[in-house]
Amino acid sequence: MGILQNKLSQYDIPQKVMAAGVYPYFRVIESDQDTVVTIDGKKVLMFGSNSYLGLTCHPKVKEAAKKAIDKYGTGCAGSRFLNGTLDIHIELEEKLAKLVNKDAALCYSTGFQVNQGVISCVAGRNDYVILDELDHASIIEGSRLTFARVLKFAHNNMADLERKLKHCAPDKIKLIVVDGIFSMEGDITNLPEIVRLSEKYQASIMVDDAHSLGVLGKNGSGTASHFGLTDKVDLIMGTFSKSMASLGGFIAADKEVINFIKHNSRSLIFSASMTPSATASVLAAIEIMENEPERMKHLWDLTKYAREGFKAMGFNTGKTESPIIPLFIRDDFKALKMTQLLLDEGVFVNPVVSPAVPKEDSLIRFSLMATHTFSQVDFAIEKIYAVAKKLGVVGSEFIVSQSFR
Repeated sequence: MGILQNKLSQYDIPQKVMAAGVYPYFRVIESDQDTVVTIDGKKVLMFGSNSYLGLTCHPKVKEAAKKAIDKYGTGCAGSRFLNGTLDIHIELEEKLAKLVNKDAALCYSTGFQVNQGVISCVAGRNDYVILDELDHASIIEGSRLTFARVLKFAHNNMADLERKLKHCAPDKIKLIVVDGIFSMEGDITNLPEIVRLSEKYQASIMVDDAHSLGVLGKNGSGTASHFGLTDKVDLIMGTFSKSMASLGGFIAADKEVINFIKHNSRSLIFSASMTPSATASVLAAIEIMENEPERMKHLWDLTKYAREGFKAMGFNTGKTESPIIPLFIRDDFKALKMTQLLLDEGVFVNPVVSPAVPKEDSLIRFSLMATHTFSQVDFAIEKIYAVAKKLGVVGSEFIVSQSFR
């Protein structure tokens, strides 16, 4: 066995978790990604998906993907920079720019590539990239590729952000990069205060709307729209793998900024472009999102209902303000065990344990889709409460009711 194989073969944490019967990853789904999925031939309620608008099975989205394959084939066989730009890529970019009220937009093959490729190219040597400590991993990876100095501030702590800004050279780029909705705990970035500080210290702002698109703002157009601050945000990033029911991502900004990025972003220039079917799916999803506002309204009705239900059961849901509801377990093993027991009871949720979060912050991530029903939420809350009580996560003084409405 070589040195590489010998070193990597010593990594046995997954095997230990499997031996304990609580391994929660790579669970195989045998059906479409809807509110009910099939795992090992069994129907399971899905509360672990990021499909916030529930569009992955929408007939119009599926039909658009099929028609795109018929017209363009299954792939583009090249990067956008060379032979991989289709007319529907341009159409999508124009619609995205209009959606988020920016001059222009640029599409990438994945959301991860957007953050990796944009952050690494817009800030250079002697500039600054300033991150919230709970920013998504793709933002962290993008910052690692830049020659700029990277600073982190405590989560949503504006006093700490200001301390970081005070130490930056006034004549250099200072790019503040934040999630709109934070993906694990569901809280929203304090964009009004970030804007105030950016103006005071001549900084620029990039908002990652991966979990905000389709959830916040006019017609689901994101965090900046939600706060009425679109003109104050320099770059708006979004993904297509969540509310948009597809795969890919985009960056939107002034046309001069997009011109620079499209000729300098390595993850765009050296990656194959979005497939025709993925592109057409997003176009259809945007149309549905704009024409069916009742989806977003129902999503928020469900969110309020579920949050109140969990609180009535004695769960700590933190500072969530979104369809992402964290249930703090504060014990890695119990979070993993709870996930497995819930799957046995017909409820799919995701555990978040160390090292992703400190052990004392381990949680169950419960996420909603606009296609869920109130009765499905009732069922899930009661199952979650029963399992949590069995594991000693919540006390016996809380009484389960059939409905919280």
